Amino acid sequence: MNKSWNILFLAGLFEIGWVVGLKHADSAMTWILTAVAIYVSMHLLILASQKLPSGTAYAVFAGIGTTGTVILEIVIFGEPFRLIKMLLIILLLSGVIGLKLVTDEQAGEQES
Repeated sequence: MNKSWNILFLAGLFEIGWVVGLKHADSAMTWILTAVAIYVSMHLLILASQKLPSGTAYAVFAGIGTTGTVILEIVIFGEPFRLIKMLLIILLLSGVIGLKLVTDEQAGEQES
């Protein structure tokens, strides 16, 4: 797997952390961790966007964050499971995977 895609995936994981943190932070430490997660996710997104097409990188980033946040909220925080929500997540993941499959990694690379 391409290094830029790995960085983008990691950025998406940090996005999940800060989105959940915004909802559930209740102390100075959790707010600090949320702020760190925001910084790290945006920094990694910028790094990945230097090699990948920006639109594709952002769509994948947002898809990872949305999917992960919804699943985490259901599994850990007791949000109600709704079939329509899961079907929409599957549709979203299909789009993200499709973007990954059709993106020409060389086309998005810029001269360094």
